[in-house]
Amino acid sequence: MFSIQDRNLIRDHILKLAASDARVVAGAVVGSLALGEGDRWSDLDLTFAVVDDVSVFEVLEDWTRTLITEFEAVHLFDLPNDASIYRVFLLPGCLQFDLSFTPASKFGASGPKFRLLFGSSVEKPHIPPPQAKELFGYAVHHVLRARFCIERGRYWQAQYWISSARDLALSLACRRRGLPAFHGRGFDDLPGDVLDIFAHTLITSLERGELLRALGLVIDGLLSEGDEVRDLAARVEPQLRKLTVPRDR
Repeated sequence: MFSIQDRNLIRDHILKLAASDARVVAGAVVGSLALGEGDRWSDLDLTFAVVDDVSVFEVLEDWTRTLITEFEAVHLFDLPNDASIYRVFLLPGCLQFDLSFTPASKFGASGPKFRLLFGSSVEKPHIPPPQAKELFGYAVHHVLRARFCIERGRYWQAQYWISSARDLALSLACRRRGLPAFHGRGFDDLPGDVLDIFAHTLITSLERGELLRALGLVIDGLLSEGDEVRDLAARVEPQLRKLTVPRDR
């Protein structure tokens, strides 16, 4: 596995690459390393501004060739986001490196984890947490799909929908308590009594009865976290409760 020293050496090399590229006019650290030292397992996440008359994709492709040649980097996937392009790499030692480029006129922080290293940035609105109604609505969709999959004997697919609904309910719990609601980042910081409820929703086998048990507890947990969408929760609760009633096949 990579070491902190490995990560720092690669960071320094990337910053030297930026300093030597006239197309790059600003740079920042984002993610967990933006606000501190992170920890032993923190990924490297760097973002850069490109002069407006140059294609960010052109710069990204040039840097990708350098990373592959010098670090044996493996390009995993791209994530376009508005004017920015994020490219995720796997480097030796299982170090994940997230590299992104944005036109200079749109380069700025979209959240609190942003530390400018050089150049300048613009003020941008931060990405808000997911809306409670959206989280709840998707969770309702997922528990419906789960029950239908159980009835079809699609037990692997049913466990997928049950687990996904649980994650949305936990995200709703995080939102209620001011914790990060993206990608499970706030789950471990939820109160113990909340986590105890959802711990019982974990599926222990792909038996029909076990899937129905877990589904019922996920629905219980989801409804218990529905304070922000109380009217919506009250309207759908009777139908959700019917999903937990066993029936003969």
